[in-house]
Amino acid sequence: MSEQESKVTDSFAQRVLAWFDQYGRKHLPWQQDITPYKVWVSEIMLQQTQVTTVIPYFERFMTSFPSVYALANASQDDVLHHWTGLGYYARARNLHKAAKALVNEHDGEFPNDIDAVVALPGIGRSTAGAILSLSRNERHPILDGNVKRVLARYYAIAGWPGQKAVENALWEVAEKNTPLERCGNYTQVMMDLGAMVCTRSKPKCDMCPLQSDCIAYAQGAQADYPGKKPKKALPVKSTFMMVAQFNQQVYLEQRPPTGLWGGLYGFIEVASVEEGISTLHGKGIEVADIQMLESFRHTFSHFHLDITPVVAVVNSTPTKQVAEIASKWFMLNEPIEVGLAAPTTKIIKQLV
Repeated sequence: MSEQESKVTDSFAQRVLAWFDQYGRKHLPWQQDITPYKVWVSEIMLQQTQVTTVIPYFERFMTSFPSVYALANASQDDVLHHWTGLGYYARARNLHKAAKALVNEHDGEFPNDIDAVVALPGIGRSTAGAILSLSRNERHPILDGNVKRVLARYYAIAGWPGQKAVENALWEVAEKNTPLERCGNYTQVMMDLGAMVCTRSKPKCDMCPLQSDCIAYAQGAQADYPGKKPKKALPVKSTFMMVAQFNQQVYLEQRPPTGLWGGLYGFIEVASVEEGISTLHGKGIEVADIQMLESFRHTFSHFHLDITPVVAVVNSTPTKQVAEIASKWFMLNEPIEVGLAAPTTKIIKQLV
């Protein structure tokens, strides 16, 4: 790094750290009595999710799983139950797997080597850097969505960050700007600036410590950075969900551990009502009547799913079958303490 580059970099870090001292977030739950475990859980929850949404989930999670050992020893059903409503459930499954790996392979402690942290399920380079930086004040650059936006605008790095060349350019400047001291505060302030000032729409440039030499600001082109992901029309799929109801009980099955809603409980999905009645019959559940509920759409990142719930009224006690997969009748008037996919929760609310 040339002397001139070093001065610019120092100026960048000094300015954002001065802003952090005055305006940065310092009172979030995971910032109190900081541990790598707390930071890790918060970082995973904050992926694709707003801070205000995460806080109550984080606090409940910490109450039930106060340590990596408590999380490792919990059942997957319990972990997914605590995640219900946050979405992107692979995060919770990987969190659980990683906790087991930490206990079994690292005596419940986060490794000091960033490559060993990245090797844990569900942890990438940026998350690993954030964990070690925020909890141990180690020097590791990060590049989450907020930081990408700040750097892309400041340097006018064009293109969608999902493209490797763009991502590499962003990592290069992230590495260059990360200071040798106050690394944890620097990591936090870069996330704060993206979340509070350099926002996706209507950025508060007059509050930004980097405004004076931000190229996107000088060009009046903040909305152009970072580049947008090329749009592609989402395909539409459809399904019927068979809501087998016997008195005040509904029948739910646990989905396979991987794939959509992996490990969560839900209603049986079929291509037709006839198939649904036949499927339930094969499970010893005889349908006396059906009632179609209003269809609704659930959107994933890569397709729309149009769901038609079908209440299958069961009048006689279901025959007990040898279950090949986990299944259970749940009382509607009692809390269902397993992980439920969002559409399952929505349908159950209509029944209560």
